[in-house]
Amino acid sequence: MILRRIARPMLAGIFIAGGINVLRNPEAHVEASKPFLTDAVDKVGPSLPQQVPTDPVALVRIDGAVKVGAGVLLALGKFPRLSALLLSGSMVPTTLAAHRFWEEKDPEVRQQQQIHFLKNVSLLGGLLLAAADTGGKPSLGWRAKRAGRRASQSAHELSAWTAGTTDSVGSTLGKAPQRARKVVTSAADDARKAFEAAVADGGKQARKARRAVEKAPKRARKTIEAALPR
Repeated sequence: MILRRIARPMLAGIFIAGGINVLRNPEAHVEASKPFLTDAVDKVGPSLPQQVPTDPVALVRIDGAVKVGAGVLLALGKFPRLSALLLSGSMVPTTLAAHRFWEEKDPEVRQQQQIHFLKNVSLLGGLLLAAADTGGKPSLGWRAKRAGRRASQSAHELSAWTAGTTDSVGSTLGKAPQRARKVVTSAADDARKAFEAAVADGGKQARKARRAVEKAPKRARKTIEAALPR
């Protein structure tokens, strides 16, 4: 859609420009965010692996690189949902570190920082919308629910077919109805398990649920035919 091709670069532009500015002059941004970074590192530092950098300058550079990289991807429409999530993740510490308006004593400075804080919150809202945008395609949740409804309908049809078939040939089948019921019960259990997995895992498991239900009538029919007198 043309709207996405226009809106994504517009949203990404500020992050690309800001990230480049951070990479060119990280020390200036460290001064503004150092209290927040130092406090955060002191709280979680002992539990972090040694490979994770804790130096404020390194953290600021990483944040700038994320903004540039994810911003370019979002502008080009490459992995837009992932890039929007990455930018969302970088926005939270940036906003809390650089625009702590509640700590300002000067009313004018406090008002300016509050405006910047709210601007960043608005950008974060736009990023979350971009992260949830499926490009017109159904979401995994919708596909799982649809597959679940189809599986449930097939199971109902299977139950009705089995009841009618076993009643019509019950006098000549001997033990076949019991065997058929076991097959149907097993198929219903398979369909239920597959449906539960489909809701949790999306399209792949939903297709398994559909196949499990569709195979059930064939299994039951073969059992009944095998039990018929030759």
